[in-house]
Amino acid sequence: MANGFEPTATAPGTALLTVDQLSAGYGKIRALHGISLTVQAAQIVCVLGANGAGKTTLMRALSGLLPVSEGTACFDGQSIANVPTETLVRRGIVHVPQGRMVFAQLSVRENLVLGGFTRPAREVREHIDHVLDYFPRLKERIGSRAGTLSGGEQQMLAIARGLLAKPRLLMLDEPSMGVAPIMKDSIFAALREIRDRERLTLLIVEQDADIALDIADEGYVIETGRVVMQGLASALAGNEDIRRAYLGG
Repeated sequence: MANGFEPTATAPGTALLTVDQLSAGYGKIRALHGISLTVQAAQIVCVLGANGAGKTTLMRALSGLLPVSEGTACFDGQSIANVPTETLVRRGIVHVPQGRMVFAQLSVRENLVLGGFTRPAREVREHIDHVLDYFPRLKERIGSRAGTLSGGEQQMLAIARGLLAKPRLLMLDEPSMGVAPIMKDSIFAALREIRDRERLTLLIVEQDADIALDIADEGYVIETGRVVMQGLASALAGNEDIRRAYLGG
């Protein structure tokens, strides 16, 4: 697609991210205890868990923001454990953190331009319109300061900014947090459309299991830093334990 994402260099059905017995934490406090998971190219994989389960720690460890103390993490066959974040972005791994972290005093367009810092400026300018096709509300607010956007619009901006780096793996930390239900639906519909049209691989950590499992192919449930359940998203959505813990069933 013109001005779109680069086609994935890893064929769908092939493991793009492999995490094996990964442990990480904060100083002497270990938050992850031997996490293992696999994300295949062009898949959407969700990681579910309550507050404090280790979801954000996992994302930070995979994106180079937190040291890996044990285990391995490989992206397209190459180790990414303890690799600097900027290097990982250049390899195609982009992390959209919890809390959005947009630059409030800059415009929507300026925030998007910053997302493409690893790419030539001309390519970034051409790519902005393509990315905004997924988030028409941002197109309407392109000249507005990011700090004036609603929570849902800021989340859209954070995701769109991540897409400007042309990732092969987009990692999203709690994209539904602090977002109104109608905006949440729009965001997750856009994520599914992006995967379907661009064959982009997504790893999403979420507390809202219902909406995450609705778009995911596979899911993992973690508790106190350990994987306690995994399987097809459809199977997890129908699991009574999952329903009681996360879906209110």
